[in-house]
Amino acid sequence: MTVRRVALLTAGGLAPCLSSAVGGLIERYTELAPEIEIIGYRNGYAGLLSGDYFEVTPHIRERAHVLHRFGGSPIGNSRVKLTNVADCVKRGLVQEGEDPLAVAANRLSADGIDVLHTIGGDDTNTTAADLAAYLHENGYELTVVGLPKTIDNDVIPIRQSLGAWTAAEQGARFAQNIIAEHSSNIRMLIIHEVMGRNCGWLTAATAAKYREWVTAQEYIGFGHEQEQWDVHAVYVPELEFDIKAEAERLKAIMDANRCVNVFLSEGAGVETIVNEMIARGEEPERDAFGHVKLDKVNPGQWFASQFSELVEAEKTMVWKSGYFSRSAPANTDDLRLIKSCTDYAVDAALRGESGVVGHDEERGNLLRAIEFPRIKGGKAFDTDQPWFDDLLGAIGQPKGAKVTVQH
Repeated sequence: MTVRRVALLTAGGLAPCLSSAVGGLIERYTELAPEIEIIGYRNGYAGLLSGDYFEVTPHIRERAHVLHRFGGSPIGNSRVKLTNVADCVKRGLVQEGEDPLAVAANRLSADGIDVLHTIGGDDTNTTAADLAAYLHENGYELTVVGLPKTIDNDVIPIRQSLGAWTAAEQGARFAQNIIAEHSSNIRMLIIHEVMGRNCGWLTAATAAKYREWVTAQEYIGFGHEQEQWDVHAVYVPELEFDIKAEAERLKAIMDANRCVNVFLSEGAGVETIVNEMIARGEEPERDAFGHVKLDKVNPGQWFASQFSELVEAEKTMVWKSGYFSRSAPANTDDLRLIKSCTDYAVDAALRGESGVVGHDEERGNLLRAIEFPRIKGGKAFDTDQPWFDDLLGAIGQPKGAKVTVQH
């Protein structure tokens, strides 16, 4: 296969890998095949539909390494689902009667794209596979190589999504400041709401990373004790818990320490909250993908309302670390992972091999271009991992029943 022109596209929410992944792809192409043209579609599939792109010039190639120092995406993101025709028409991305999938595929053909690199979650990458299939049916061959971006770390069957380690580290850094607020009131309940619609990995990893910091500090007494700074509860969607029993446990902690610090996955309890809304005759707002808009449901405030009175908190604060965490530049661990994945992605593209690059949990954790039909979202956090058992044991939280998650 002869590759003459390559396109890059980032889509969905931000993650601490997008900028570095774009930089890594540019660096690898420049190293192996500098004659290949590279373009970047602006703002994800929105830019693809409208044909809005910029060219990667020699100046950009020479300075691509700078992108490893930044968060965000240099080519911009958007949440566009090509199979949601009504939403695409409403947003002016296509005309009435047009098929967004066909418009995007025709644009790739018109722009002479031989390889499309998509950096995003399962929706982003499977949509790219649909584009390749459409083009194939119409006599145009396109190699699509995706990279897995999600701080939730919930893409099946990928062991570790790009940016998730950094998001956990940044969430822990965020917690170091907001949990200092325990000293601002006599009886303080602090709820740290962490991103994670269906998967509790990020919440658990953030709490574990924060607790590493807590246990590494020195304390002098005089009211300055580890107990006030510690994690007291971690709630994830995969585990059930008894609100009454937990309230009794947390009230005892409140009585002893004058504060309670909770790490809460934004997806924990959402089904209960939505059912309550529907019972009141309220229909929750949904995004283009049909997901309930969690900022409208506000799980943190719901949990605060459940626990504040039960633990006799005088003041309750809900803090959300999501946008802080997902916008950070990649840390050292993620930079290494991004480097290995972007190098492999370019190598695969030059071989004409499509798929999503990652360590395949169903193939011995081998780094490979995983077949698109096997890529799915909603991977549940494995709550049986020893490090999570150790975390719950250390803070004295009963594990509770495991919820069966359907894919």
